[in-house]
Amino acid sequence: MIDREYCVIMARYNLWQNNQLHVFLNVMDVDELSQDRGAFFGSILGTLNHLIWGDQIWMSRFDGGDGPAVGIPESIGMHATLDEWRKARTGMDARILHWAGGVNDEDLQRDMTWFSGAMGCEVTRNAGLLATHFFNHQTHHRGQIHAMLTASGSKAPVTDLFFMPDDI
Repeated sequence: MIDREYCVIMARYNLWQNNQLHVFLNVMDVDELSQDRGAFFGSILGTLNHLIWGDQIWMSRFDGGDGPAVGIPESIGMHATLDEWRKARTGMDARILHWAGGVNDEDLQRDMTWFSGAMGCEVTRNAGLLATHFFNHQTHHRGQIHAMLTASGSKAPVTDLFFMPDDI
């Protein structure tokens, strides 16, 4: 299905997108970032927080490291400020890059089993499918953030994968 190269490219893309987002978000105050904009997770900051929550839960399944300390409903309040989010985001992006660089075809072909709190049951799925979902989840929620930025009158980052610089 997918291979290590796909994971590395998407981990690099994730880093690039988050770095770009920070530039646009850094000029907004906490009230603008926290304003309910009618998105699934309410605000820009709420969506950023949920996104890092999702990254933490999936990485804990992929690399066996720490997962989030809260559930989905509480995910929107994980970080109260952009500075707190940025610090956590920087560490998470490094963790994702490290995992992607070490994953192999055997890892991606095996099945993974875990208890899904969202589904309320044990789930088994192919790890390659789950990695694809992981990166798609990031793109989906960053797209929501992009829409909220543009609706607020802000510019938003370039998101086309083929524009990603080689040095990311």
